[in-house]
Amino acid sequence: MTYLVDSHCHLASLSLQGKAGDSLEQIIARAQSCQVSHFLSIACTLDEFRDMSRQLEPYPFVYYSCGIHPLNLEEAGEWQEDELIACLNSDKVIALGETGLDYHYAPESRRAQLDSFARQINVAVSLNKPLIVHAREAKDDTLSLLRSEQARECGGVIHCFTDTIDMARKCLDLGFYISFTGIATFRGSDNVREVVRYVPLDRMMVETDCPYLAPIPVRGVENEPAFVRYVLKFIADFKGVSEEQLAAISSHNFEELYKIRLCTPQRLECAYSDYKIAGIANKPLERS
Repeated sequence: MTYLVDSHCHLASLSLQGKAGDSLEQIIARAQSCQVSHFLSIACTLDEFRDMSRQLEPYPFVYYSCGIHPLNLEEAGEWQEDELIACLNSDKVIALGETGLDYHYAPESRRAQLDSFARQINVAVSLNKPLIVHAREAKDDTLSLLRSEQARECGGVIHCFTDTIDMARKCLDLGFYISFTGIATFRGSDNVREVVRYVPLDRMMVETDCPYLAPIPVRGVENEPAFVRYVLKFIADFKGVSEEQLAAISSHNFEELYKIRLCTPQRLECAYSDYKIAGIANKPLERS
């Protein structure tokens, strides 16, 4: 069976107050109606992880990741490695992250970001948990830390990739995957599309990063997992493959990186709005 995975979403951050007015269960059911079968929900602090895991416990097809985001360092406080390790000690927690560096929004915290990122790489290597890396305007330091802290040993993914082909090539050389969001569909994102063209299919994933970065043609609303179908279609068309092919390949990449095997989940039976998904709801993945 071909699966479609939203490989990076923040389910606990959905406002659930948008025009659709759907609950979390209905949001997940909407995604399932668009053939999205599995989800990796990301926490950016330890407290957020604890709340998220309680909220998502009823859904066995939702996997978790936990880390300290570079823009959440003040909120995270003086976090300790043993606290992070305790959160990671579950079969449903398949990765460490979102972690990394962001000099676009917080250049003033560079030193603290470098320390936090290095410590988290060390935890990931010690536990053999893949890393989910956020890197914005921090190419050189990101690559330097991934190399010096031996991140190749645990592997990982550079999520929401918006950097250069050179950055992509060096991350691929380290054994990392590259993941793309709805940014690839934006009019002004020619640089991202050049990287989409460059990255081989067997090292690529698709994601929403919801509730952020809703893709064309639903730009301007709160993003949600159903909309990964639009990202999939755009990139499949751009790469000259079918939706089904890209879904199968990206799902296989997800399995390989996170050392899991996807299985057919139970479909939720609940009423939901068809807001913004009328063209893709209950539509099979297109074959070539």
